[in-house]
Amino acid sequence: MRGAFVLPAALVAALLPAVFGPAVAETYPTRPITLVVPFAPGGSASTMARSVADKMSATLGQQIVIDNRGGAGGTVATRAVAKGMPDGYTIVVTTSATVGTSPSLLHNLGYDPRRDLDPIGLIAATPNAIVVHPSFPARALAELIKIGKETTTPIPYGSPGTGTLNHLTVELLAYRTGMKLSHVPYKGAAPALNDLLGGHIGVLISAIPNAHSHLVAGTIHGLAVTGAKRSALIPAVPTFAEAGLAGYDVPLRWGLAAPAGTPRAVIDTLNRALNAALMTGEVRERLAIEGAEPQPTTPQEYAAIIDRELTMWSDLVKAVGIKPE
Repeated sequence: MRGAFVLPAALVAALLPAVFGPAVAETYPTRPITLVVPFAPGGSASTMARSVADKMSATLGQQIVIDNRGGAGGTVATRAVAKGMPDGYTIVVTTSATVGTSPSLLHNLGYDPRRDLDPIGLIAATPNAIVVHPSFPARALAELIKIGKETTTPIPYGSPGTGTLNHLTVELLAYRTGMKLSHVPYKGAAPALNDLLGGHIGVLISAIPNAHSHLVAGTIHGLAVTGAKRSALIPAVPTFAEAGLAGYDVPLRWGLAAPAGTPRAVIDTLNRALNAALMTGEVRERLAIEGAEPQPTTPQEYAAIIDRELTMWSDLVKAVGIKPE
């Protein structure tokens, strides 16, 4: 209509919770929900999404449609969701990268996890493992740290790429212990693991499912896992705390979030459905295959975890002089 006044999108988003909150609480959801996985199909984030989607759908009474949108380490699709309509019908899988490490490493991220996303809750967490080639002269984390502190030549270690959680996990270890390490970035987890198996590098932080068969076979050795608890897949490998380095809890986490401004009643509805899914034996079994444990939380608890990780990684990046891209 000629002369019609159109409210700016940002103002509409801000007004939605106040205007429609009570009505949404009574009716949501009335149509299918799109769950965006900001990575290509087949990865761990897709597994996490599919593990909970069906059970959440049953609780909510509406289908949850998985939409894989890969690109730039998950940040492209996360940005799109963060800038979308805050009505609860498009939500996103979050990871320790998209709401943890990436904000400190990318100049043009395009979203702020604190300001542009409303956390719904955690799905699961799994530790990574610090592993070594059999030729490397360490069979315990304390031995690796001692070698790394005393060497005059930095120890090469591999990761799936610069800025990945694996990369920053080792940089955090070096920063806290004074080890001398040299980063060797690869284009993905598989080539990094292959070079470790071939003896071209001595040390690697690896996702446990990737390294599991090689750890069992003894072709590589596990020194420690990066979570607060041991992994059920490799129960003989201690945590960092058990290995002598307390206060080191850096697992890979997956969660769900919605655009900022989504009505609180909608966030709470989604959180209840997510936590109900995580309590089922079927979901727990599917997560266990990935070496992951369900992590039911409130939205507020997940927000606190995101805030803590953002601060930790930002402080580390500044302290060690990693230049954002």
